[in-house]
This record gives sequence, structure tokens and C-alpha cells, in this order.
Amino acid sequence: MQNESGLKTDKSSLVKRWIVYIIGIYMVSLGVSFAITAGIGISPQSAFQRVFVVHIDWLTQGRANFILECIMLVLAFLVYRKGFKLYHIMGLVASAIMAVFLDFNLSLTFEYLDLPVYWTRLLTLVVGDAFLAFGVFLMLQSEVVLMPIDNFVNAVQLRTGFKWGNVKTFFDLTLLALALIFGLILAGKIMFIREGTVLNALLVGQYIRLFTYLYKKNREKKDLQVDSNKIIQS
Repeated sequence: MQNESGLKTDKSSLVKRWIVYIIGIYMVSLGVSFAITAGIGISPQSAFQRVFVVHIDWLTQGRANFILECIMLVLAFLVYRKGFKLYHIMGLVASAIMAVFLDFNLSLTFEYLDLPVYWTRLLTLVVGDAFLAFGVFLMLQSEVVLMPIDNFVNAVQLRTGFKWGNVKTFFDLTLLALALIFGLILAGKIMFIREGTVLNALLVGQYIRLFTYLYKKNREKKDLQVDSNKIIQS
């Protein structure tokens, strides 16, 4: 999860970190778009939103995601109480950017991705999860702001003392249950919950660990080179 330290005061690096953060948002939206287009199951959050998107004409995936983020920000405010800070609202800026990117990328993937056989759908999902995980990795590294959903999870963790991962898992399971319930109510069947949902849960975390490991190894290599240069110069 992101460190909830607020916006850092180093203005020279703030712009760079926002650029990295926005690139991360784009990667996440691209990954979600790939997963939705693959059509073999998506994450609980996306599934919950998608159930309403296909039944409400004016609703897009981006708009649904933004509405959910707004609801989560209100809930985070109620949970935080006096601990709620003004910079938490900045998460809505990131959510608005995500909404635009998500609808844009979905329009592209639906238009240009032709997935006639199952293995192409599976490959698209695996690649999409990699994009999603890389985006999350970039957002974590930038340490700018928390998305409202993560902010809500953070607030519950701070209020209850439960482990952040356990709170997030419970939150995801709640969205999964809601996606199942509303799918049955609105369409009379389970919607968007398939093998891809399980793969998403398994792959994204592993991808993030891989990217983090590679990043740390690269940093260690660069630090070693700097130290070696200093020794040679001395």
C-alpha cells in the first residue's frame, strides 16, 4: 500500500512524482481494459461496477469507477473523523484521471482487440494483469496520494488495528459478493466472475513483487557503481 504521508514538500520532485503517478494510473486503466475485453472474468471491483454499466445506458466503466471512488471518500471521511485531511480529497483528482483513461482505453480495446479463441483471451488477461500491476507499482513508488478506495481501507485499518491486507481482502470479498448479488438481481445470472477473477487475484500481487524486486536490484546496482566511482576518484 502507499505510505499515507500526504504530499511531500520537495517541489523539485513533486512534478516528477505526479508524472510517474499519472503514468501508473494509465497503466492500471490499460490493464483493467484488457481484462474486461478478455471476457473471462475480472477483479471484484471491476465486476461490481460492470454489472451496473451494462444495465444503465449513460453509465460507463470510468464513470462507475469515479462514483464508487466518491462513495469511498465519503466513507473514509466518516471513518477517519478528525483524522481526515484536506489532501485526501486530492484522491478524487486521480480518480477523475482514471475515469478518463479507463473509458478511452476501453474504446480502443473493444475496437481493435480481436479475441476469437480462448487462448487469446487468456493471454490478454495475463498481459492486462501485468499492465495493472506495473501501474500499481508506479503509483506506490511515486508516494503522491491514495485513491479513495485505498484511503477507506487505510482508514478502517487505522481505526480497527487489523492488518491492512486483511482489511483489503475483506473489502474485495464484499465487492465480490455485491457483484454476485446484483448480477443475479439485474440479469438473473452471475456476471463477470469467472476464472479470470481468480487469476487476477493470484497474478497481480506476484507481478508487483517481481517489479519491486527488479527495481530494488537496479537501485542496488546503481548505488554500488556510485560507491565504486567515489573510491576510484579518491
